[in-house]
Amino acid sequence: MWQRVQTLYLAISTILIAVMLFSNEAVLLGADGEVADAIRFSQKIVYLIMLIIILLLNILALTTFRFRVFQMRTAVLAAIVTLALQAWIVVDYFNYSSELVFRLPCVFPAACIILNVLAARGILADQLLVESSSSLRKSRRERRKGRN
Repeated sequence: MWQRVQTLYLAISTILIAVMLFSNEAVLLGADGEVADAIRFSQKIVYLIMLIIILLLNILALTTFRFRVFQMRTAVLAAIVTLALQAWIVVDYFNYSSELVFRLPCVFPAACIILNVLAARGILADQLLVESSSSLRKSRRERRKGRN
């Protein structure tokens, strides 16, 4: 399982999403430049629901390595939901950028999208390799039966 690079991509994506659950989205600065208030991702219910869904999809993709097609579809679905989360963060940024200072974890979903797509491509390549090798074995068996 851990020998494959796509498993590492999925693990890194899962870790980034888990970090987002406990980090600040933005901070509100006071008049003196000090942090007056911090807004966490877990304070907004929409972010919390999306983060939990993405986290569960990533964990599901990590643990279903024996079912490559399902794993690939789960990784793609996680990338799509993560894209929706990133779009929501971008909308918040343009609506509140004058009042709030957004933090680095706001770009974690963009990295997770890239990692999930790379993982899905790796899983697809593995599946195609397995299918081609099994068809070669099948044709070899058929040729042997024809000789007898």
